[in-house]
Amino acid sequence: MMTTTLISLLQSALPLGGEQAQGLFSAVDWARAQFALTAIYHWLFVPLTLGLGVIMAIIETKYYRTGDPFWRRTAQFWQRLFGINFAMGVATGIILEFEFGTNWSNYSWLVGDIFGAPLAIEGIVAFFLESTFVAVMYFGWEKVSRGFHLASTWLTTLGATISAWWILVANSWMQYPVGCEFNPDTMRNEMTSFLDVALSPFAVDKFLHTVISAWVIGAVFVVAVSSWYLLKRREAEHQMAVKSLRIAAIFGLIASVGASITGDESAYKVAEVQPMKLAAMEALYNGGTDQSLTAVAWVNPFRQPDYAKEQEAPLRLAIPNGLSILATRSLHGFVPGVNDILKGYTREDGTIEPSAQEKMRRGRLAIQALADFRKARADGDEATADAQKTILADNFKYFGYGYIRDEAELVPYIPVNFWAFRIMVGLGSLFILFFALLIFLDWRKKSIFAPAAPEAKRSKFDTSLLWLAIILLPCAYICSESGWLVAEFGRQPWTIQDMLPVTASVSDIGSTAVATTFWIFLILFTAMLVVEINIMLKQIKKGPAL
Repeated sequence: MMTTTLISLLQSALPLGGEQAQGLFSAVDWARAQFALTAIYHWLFVPLTLGLGVIMAIIETKYYRTGDPFWRRTAQFWQRLFGINFAMGVATGIILEFEFGTNWSNYSWLVGDIFGAPLAIEGIVAFFLESTFVAVMYFGWEKVSRGFHLASTWLTTLGATISAWWILVANSWMQYPVGCEFNPDTMRNEMTSFLDVALSPFAVDKFLHTVISAWVIGAVFVVAVSSWYLLKRREAEHQMAVKSLRIAAIFGLIASVGASITGDESAYKVAEVQPMKLAAMEALYNGGTDQSLTAVAWVNPFRQPDYAKEQEAPLRLAIPNGLSILATRSLHGFVPGVNDILKGYTREDGTIEPSAQEKMRRGRLAIQALADFRKARADGDEATADAQKTILADNFKYFGYGYIRDEAELVPYIPVNFWAFRIMVGLGSLFILFFALLIFLDWRKKSIFAPAAPEAKRSKFDTSLLWLAIILLPCAYICSESGWLVAEFGRQPWTIQDMLPVTASVSDIGSTAVATTFWIFLILFTAMLVVEINIMLKQIKKGPAL
């Protein structure tokens, strides 16, 4: 059934019509909604696992070096919170991977040989590593040496990070497919170079930016919990709160600056391989040289702008030449806008990028060539089969465009990309300033880093700063989720960039089944989140064991 459906989709040069199309699009919408729901909930747990894991390992390292029981109690406290979050992340992650087979079976069939490889390695190597040593970390305090226990803590964190690496390799391949070749005989994309897939520059940048951004969330979490203890003036936890806050502030500043640097490099790669995403992020309708980087502008969040008529977003404040520098590393570099990409333009290296209409024409030509190739091969007409195979190879670069009905489908929803990008950058800049302020106050031996004092001696500034630390915790998650919105909304309508649109990726199942499981998952994941927050709050109120 799955193979038959895929072949019928691939051989159809025109979109499905009538009731069949309506049913398919409905299934697509629900499948996208379900996957987005699962991914969003999953990403609430993952970054805290990555960030808090490093901080608790640093704290245990101090215990290993000093032998001070205080650092052991502190490490054990943060490890309890880590374990609660880790368990929830595993549960949602497993469901997320199964959805590729249930809701996106056409996609899985077409590229499973490539996409499945990093996910298999993640499960066999990375997940095995972290799941093995997490048991030693929790139950081995009295059973193994301090050195072995410290190694298990770092290996648990390393395993989670390696797991993120392989998952991000898979995601990056969808956005920049390399190291593969389509085989018309098997109707599958086959891997030609594992190293090209695993070490893609796009994957390396995405990994560094994503993981370092997750470290920021871990730092903000530790600072927020520590600030709560200081606000409550819990004397038993005062020393733990101050010292944990100090470590988290230093770690957070390094991570925030690192996220800014890697984010800049990621934007450069996006400009190179996904110019439409960059245009949507900037609400850049008509490009050119010497392009300014928009700081803020009025882009209606509830309406796709009429990019064919508008020159630029109204009320725009911009940094001169900033976008040219970001996208081309040149002060006067050319950056294409939405209309340039649709109409066709000349790249910086002199190559001509065809118009959307030309890509759509060549995509339909490739799809028809594939159908004719298979018919000729079935009829035993090898001469015709070879000729059609050549036509397919010459036009396969634009294969996915053959399923696009209207060039407007190639433009992602600009308001989401524009505002999500600015929320991410704005909050990221705020974290840099916040962590820098904490380090400055610690250096001056003032404010919240001073010894415990009666309520009358705490200034309004100190109280406001501690509350700000707590408020910034949900802001850190908003910042992180905004980054993923840009990454995933910006590449629409593609499941695989330029190769396979979302409408051709979905499983041959009814929309009712997907809609039903969507609501089940929504209730389940919400309950899991409520349970995690409740358990976390109870453990925080309980504090470290004395």
